[in-house]
Amino acid sequence: MISKSKINYVVSLQKKKVRDKEGLYIIEGDKMVREYLQGGMRIPMLVAKPEFIAGIPPEKKLLIDETEAAGYDDLKHISTLKTPHNALALVEIPGNMTDTTAIYSELSAALDFIQDPGNFGTILRAAAWFGIRHVVCSDNCVDAYNPKVVQASMGALLNVRVSYCSLDEFLSGALRKKINVYGTVLDGDPIYSARLAGKGIILLGNESKGISPGLRQFVTRPISIPKFTEATAGIESLNVGMAASVIFSEFARR
Repeated sequence: MISKSKINYVVSLQKKKVRDKEGLYIIEGDKMVREYLQGGMRIPMLVAKPEFIAGIPPEKKLLIDETEAAGYDDLKHISTLKTPHNALALVEIPGNMTDTTAIYSELSAALDFIQDPGNFGTILRAAAWFGIRHVVCSDNCVDAYNPKVVQASMGALLNVRVSYCSLDEFLSGALRKKINVYGTVLDGDPIYSARLAGKGIILLGNESKGISPGLRQFVTRPISIPKFTEATAGIESLNVGMAASVIFSEFARR
């Protein structure tokens, strides 16, 4: 069974500074672990109940460097969830994307100071569903490999590449290449009638403050989601994760 030192090591990866140092993050849940294996991802360490380990196909076991059997109490101690699943795994963090050629050549998303892990995970999940492969984040966004983000993204990190950089530099580079920056603002053109292209950058702002004043200068196409009700109480605005889903959907539909 898994040793105390291995348990402490896995728990330590809940901290960003340890994740950055080790280059690893945690995925939790039977379904997510199986999806990563199905996607051909190498897993440096699997921690799971013996029956889960026994059910892994032999060819998929070749993707696992180290397997640690664990009981319910061990998994409960390691897990970030109230009720642990039968398996969790450590996965390598991809290197930060420095070549912007691919990002500029297709439809991508940029996130400005997104703080809530649930919102971030929802955005990644929506991006994966609607075929957006690159999400570029300001340095003050929540960590994409935070366990709460990973859990909310439900495996989207298999299909979406997340990068962190100065959005000022990234967006100014886009403008030099005459790439449209679609900024989500309250007074923008309604998304359903706005002119949308097959490539460009969708800029989403902070949950409460929206797009930073310093970044608004880069927006070439302001867009918004119109409200279809006269009611005002309780529905001042859409959650940024919900808004991202609507916007990504409309781009994909076009």
